[in-house]
Amino acid sequence: MKITQDLQTKIDTNQTKRVNTSQSSQAFLSMVGQERDKLQGEQLTKFLNQIQSQGEKIAKFRSFKDLAKYKRMIHEFIDEAVKHGMTLKQSRSWDLTGGNRQLTLVEQIDEKLMNLTDQLLDQEKDSLDLLKVIGEIKGLLVNLYA
Repeated sequence: MKITQDLQTKIDTNQTKRVNTSQSSQAFLSMVGQERDKLQGEQLTKFLNQIQSQGEKIAKFRSFKDLAKYKRMIHEFIDEAVKHGMTLKQSRSWDLTGGNRQLTLVEQIDEKLMNLTDQLLDQEKDSLDLLKVIGEIKGLLVNLYA
């Protein structure tokens, strides 16, 4: 029993169509993924700008309501950044005794938020000190998603 040339040609044509369809669907998925990442980046940048304006509001008015909103916004930003695939960055540092210390960026942000709360409680602190801490927090948030 001999296979004819016509039958072999039909089989090859079907396989070629499947390969082309697979490649085009992968290209489409890649394009959709790139657009999704772009939109998420724009959304995080917009959210970061809102956080910055809320931080300026804290420095200007020094109210606990604004501070609570600022903290909530930062935690929401961190949740969004981590949910969309951004990893928590870790750093290693050495303390004064020579021990190795591993810090997660989120822990540093929480530490800065506590520092900001303490400074807001201390009414003698200058607005520049508050702005400095707010700027440090913004820098850490930028490091988280950049």
